[in-house]
Amino acid sequence: MKIVVAIDSFKGCLTSQEANQAAAEGIRSSCPDAEVVQVPVSDGGEGFLEAFHAAIGGERIKVFVNDPLMRPVTAWYLLRGKLAVIEVAQACGLTLLTEEERNPMVATSYGTGQLVADAVGRGAERIIVGLGGSATSDAGIGMLQALKEALRCGEDFEALKHVRFTIASDVKNPLCGEHGAAHVFAPQKGATSEMVQLLDERARAFAEASAEHFGYDRSGAAGAGAAGGMGYAFLQYLDADCKPGIELLLDVLKFSALAKEADLIITGEGAADRQTLMGKLPMGILRQACGVPVCLIAGRVCDRDELLKAGFAHVQCINPPGLPLKEAMRREVAMRNISDTCAALSRKK
Repeated sequence: MKIVVAIDSFKGCLTSQEANQAAAEGIRSSCPDAEVVQVPVSDGGEGFLEAFHAAIGGERIKVFVNDPLMRPVTAWYLLRGKLAVIEVAQACGLTLLTEEERNPMVATSYGTGQLVADAVGRGAERIIVGLGGSATSDAGIGMLQALKEALRCGEDFEALKHVRFTIASDVKNPLCGEHGAAHVFAPQKGATSEMVQLLDERARAFAEASAEHFGYDRSGAAGAGAAGGMGYAFLQYLDADCKPGIELLLDVLKFSALAKEADLIITGEGAADRQTLMGKLPMGILRQACGVPVCLIAGRVCDRDELLKAGFAHVQCINPPGLPLKEAMRREVAMRNISDTCAALSRKK
């Protein structure tokens, strides 16, 4: 029996690689003869860089950049030939700040621009940018400023016309309005209701000025609201295209061909509910499963019937009833519960 394991990170708890390893150990304890293929995955946020590195190889480049509060921090990106893969959370991620430091009124995407500039300076002509986990809501203004300073770009960024950008995100939100970056995501980054209004007004003013300059407006495009509006900056100023991160990764992995050879696929994420059906990572796995049964595991499960109706063969919460969240989030507890859950699922197969 061949089982493919492709589980997303459990944010704040386990990486994709750790979750996959725990699942593999559980499967092998139940089915010693099973062939287990582990596929690190990410939809553009945490673990995006590692997932691409596992998929395509390449060189991990170390760069000293500025964090969201303009303090020096070490960040990494992937370079393989003329392709670079950048994870914005490396430079402006929410995890780089303490809870007390979170303030999207001052947090900047400047460090991401430094990463892009370094990649271009090393000859990158195609850049994939994973948008996820950012602490910012500056509409990418900081990122653009860093690019202008490092590469001496003009207002139209002509110096980057030879570089093809693809932003990877499952976020479909526009830049502004009630479904925009500030209203939907800024509260998670420390914004008060007053800040949300100011951030939205600031983004709208930037988009209006940009539209007047370029003669077109991409603030309403799907993905413009990703990473605090950094998606907009890439779309408007760098002519990026936008694709779901998991689709980009699975295409590189030739996942559908891998799936055809499997008897079972196990995927998962921290919390599974009806939002999972809106293009999140497990849905990307399901779409490329080629009819092979896909089991979905998660630390919290809601809307089970809807998930089963969508096509998942099994939907299983890894945590026993009544387990406190703090205990469930402990690394060793989560790994044990994933292992036990996958052992039981493989026995059912």
